[in-house]
Amino acid sequence: MSSRRADTSPAVTGIGVVAPNGIGADAFWKATQAGDSVLDRVTRQGCEHLPVRVAGEVRGFEPNSLVEDRFLVQTDRFSHYALAAADLALEHARLGRADYEDDPYAVGVVTAAGSGGGEFGQRELQRLWGQGPRFVGPYQSIAWFYAASTGQVSIRRGFKGPCGVVASDEAGGLDAFAHAGRAIRQGSRAMLVGATEAPLAPYSVVCQLGYEGLSTWDDPERAYRPFTSKACGFVPAEGGAMFTVEDATAARRRGATVRALVAGHAATFTGTGLREESGEGLAHAIRGALREAGCAPEEVDVVFADALGTPEADAAEVRAIHAALGGHAAEVAVTAPKTGFGRAYCAAGTLDVATAVLALEHGVVPPTPNVFDVCHDLDLVTGGARVAPLRTALVLSRGRMGSNAALVLRKGPEHPA
Repeated sequence: MSSRRADTSPAVTGIGVVAPNGIGADAFWKATQAGDSVLDRVTRQGCEHLPVRVAGEVRGFEPNSLVEDRFLVQTDRFSHYALAAADLALEHARLGRADYEDDPYAVGVVTAAGSGGGEFGQRELQRLWGQGPRFVGPYQSIAWFYAASTGQVSIRRGFKGPCGVVASDEAGGLDAFAHAGRAIRQGSRAMLVGATEAPLAPYSVVCQLGYEGLSTWDDPERAYRPFTSKACGFVPAEGGAMFTVEDATAARRRGATVRALVAGHAATFTGTGLREESGEGLAHAIRGALREAGCAPEEVDVVFADALGTPEADAAEVRAIHAALGGHAAEVAVTAPKTGFGRAYCAAGTLDVATAVLALEHGVVPPTPNVFDVCHDLDLVTGGARVAPLRTALVLSRGRMGSNAALVLRKGPEHPA
């Protein structure tokens, strides 16, 4: 990659994670690198009788200690995660109010969400039908909305720059980085970007029951096993990640650590349930992302797979990787750490980005938990982490409704190989 491209690429300078296997980048990376599996039986009240038995629940998250009361009462759990993760991302980047108070319009927010505020919405609807309209709180009109996190993060932090919400199915978690990168190239100083989800309230779970590929197994070790002959779907999860993304040159100027460069992105749409076309669409997205990054297929060191976990979807993803990477596909390391903590819809891609950035920093490919008998032509990392010189990561994401996205990340210059 040319120095000019590196200098103009948006840079990840901070990572904030709220995930089932850890809160904060350090805790998340320690568990992910170790291949810990935290999938377990669903414990949320009201979900006991539902067919979804296993999920990735965020534990030990205390919103009252992280977010002010006035924001908590206005927002759902998925926004609580976003508010906390945004704080962690800004702290990780060492980006404080003093860095932008001279121009609050230079910082914006872009997020993606699929499930929205189901828990908040269910509570208020129960009040409506059980007690009457006077008992419905005024924040019902905004808390359930998938745009709530962007709005609340920007209000709480005083960010007045470009703000938006990506509605492109589960691939939106990666697409949000493209929007943030565009804002950076157009002059924004920094962007908060990411996605969080909270799909484990009873109403939200019921809405998911018709999803293709949703696993209903009750054994946490067998419920989510993509790329195997025992693939039976995916396990849902909550949580997500937020990132501080800045212009690389400006970030270095203020002394920030450039953790990774967002080098290329591309997206396609192939229609609902068309698995054959989804493979073609994903391959096209991979080629587009590599082209934007100025990256040859053989330069890709690790692929973070979407890993939907059904035989048809897994086969389509394998075809896409082979079609886009050619002969290199058989030898590049592939991993899907989400099998240890669940697939968090729009936030699945952002958690993969967090893992990819940390993998590039540490030179370690984390394993794919609970997966052993791989039945596809992939070098899937299983059993334990793999130490390897990493400079380029490819992150893949697909939505159930037909969206596909690919994101190329390059190792930051502050972390030489």
